[in-house]
Amino acid sequence: MHIFCHLELVIERSRNDTKNLKEVVFFIVIIYFCLMCILTNKLEFPPVTEANKYGMVAFGGDLSPERLLLAYQSGIFPWYSQDEPIVWYSPDPRMVLFPEKLKISKSMKQLMKKGTFKVTFNTAFSQVIANCKTINREAQGETGTWITDEMEEAYNKLHEFGIAKSVEVWKDDKLVGGLYGLEVNTVFCGESMFSKVSNASKLAFIHLVKTNNYKLIDCQIYNNHLASLGAEEISRKEFLEYL
Repeated sequence: MHIFCHLELVIERSRNDTKNLKEVVFFIVIIYFCLMCILTNKLEFPPVTEANKYGMVAFGGDLSPERLLLAYQSGIFPWYSQDEPIVWYSPDPRMVLFPEKLKISKSMKQLMKKGTFKVTFNTAFSQVIANCKTINREAQGETGTWITDEMEEAYNKLHEFGIAKSVEVWKDDKLVGGLYGLEVNTVFCGESMFSKVSNASKLAFIHLVKTNNYKLIDCQIYNNHLASLGAEEISRKEFLEYL
């Protein structure tokens, strides 16, 4: 469907539903900056080489298990806010970690030796994604969450299919940290992490890397937290070679 036809439908809907006004504004912004591919019910994505300078490939579509799996296999992931159309990204460069380049500080090594925390895998996926969704990230300069209700439901379904994985960190039998993502062949595509106590998310990340045989950990976009653990940016072209 052509972008202007889709916009016309959204505007028509918004006349009787003010909640759709935000969606109208979103489409106008998209049209202003660039004409992008709008996904239909057909299970496909445009080539990632058609992404704009912000890494945006397309928008629309759905979060069905089949589409999500195709997206990650193609180096694409969804990233949007509640009440907005789904936006699909494939940034260039791409933030990744080569497992052999993992950096563990002396303080983290000491913490791991103490045995204060217990680390498990895939035992509380729904709790992990729920915490990633609701954790306060203001200290990191972030407001709100990009994990919508629709995304939470979709990734829980992927976990039921054995595709989405989680790492949990426990202290005194309470979940204090963790992360989740998708396993695509020998690549772990990280989605989000949370920490209720200092270093809990780092501990989850370290255990993910050290106890699995992944060739690459996809971290999507640059952030200082993962850079301190050895993550780096590579070209999208090089990243796609690992999928």
